[in-house]
Amino acid sequence: MKAAVFDGPGTLTLDEREIPAFRADEVLVKVHAAAICGTDLKIYRGGHFRVGEGDRVVLGHELAGDIVKVGDHVSGWSVGQRVSVVPNIGCGHCDMCRRGLNNMCPDYDAFGINVDGGFQQYMVVTPAALYGGNLIEIPDALDYEAAALVEPLSCCFNGWKDLHVTPEDRVLVMGTGPIAGLFLQLARAYGARQVIVVGRRDERLSEIAGLGATDTVNSSKVDVVDAIMRLTGGAGVDVALTCAPAPELQGQAIEVLARYGRMNFFSGLTKGSKVEIDTNKVHYWGLTLTGSTGSSIEDYTRSLRLVEAGKIDVKAIISDRFGIGSALAAFDHALAGKGMKTLILPQEEAA
Repeated sequence: MKAAVFDGPGTLTLDEREIPAFRADEVLVKVHAAAICGTDLKIYRGGHFRVGEGDRVVLGHELAGDIVKVGDHVSGWSVGQRVSVVPNIGCGHCDMCRRGLNNMCPDYDAFGINVDGGFQQYMVVTPAALYGGNLIEIPDALDYEAAALVEPLSCCFNGWKDLHVTPEDRVLVMGTGPIAGLFLQLARAYGARQVIVVGRRDERLSEIAGLGATDTVNSSKVDVVDAIMRLTGGAGVDVALTCAPAPELQGQAIEVLARYGRMNFFSGLTKGSKVEIDTNKVHYWGLTLTGSTGSSIEDYTRSLRLVEAGKIDVKAIISDRFGIGSALAAFDHALAGKGMKTLILPQEEAA
């Protein structure tokens, strides 16, 4: 079989391997769809603290497939079931895991980081993932591509759920990538009365606006704060989400928050970056500033239901598809910032 393997910062190889051997307490999954995430690109560029020097790992944590073999000691799963995974596997015994927050476990493992992930034709689901509830059955209404993209939606939902968006709210989404596209759809699904998206390119703003924006702002042409205050009649926005790793976006978002405004810092910044915050505004205006990373199994299953019910069309953010034989070209394409969401289809040589 073929596998796209991370072999150190800046190095990705397409290996020819044997189908993985699996143990009695594991299952083997035939992968049909796997999407390239910003985290995959970060790992490719600079590595990851969970990947040791000299370690080789198959990337890809947004994936879906079907079970082709089940270990003798595994119950509850059978050959032919269509499945996806929640990537972060908690240790199972820390305070965070006991609260159901596998994504916040300080000693986690993760598919596509330090456990071989989905950019290969077959992958093993480990005992810890099975016992932790990380393997999820795909509903009949979803195809493999949609199921693979439940994972990034679940990360968005994790940040979204604590913002308590209502039809009275004005929502600001800063960024025009696939994550921004999912937040726009969440804003539409929750009935926000105004949804403003900020980006730097007219063509990308035009492409993404149909996912739920009522207004667009090109930050390369106008003053962002002035434009948003004008669009909101001077009121500002009730909810803001920063979906690009730029410090200036975080400062601008806080500046345009209305009284009792809520904000989620979704995209992380380069290590060492600093953002100046007007804490007097936070204090006197009653602002709520939140952060989120990854998703819990509960976040994932709730997101799965949103997609199953037709509330969110995750496939709307797909722009490009590549077969596994073109996996390296798929990474080059994504690294160049082309399109929105790039998928690798492991069972197709070229696509």
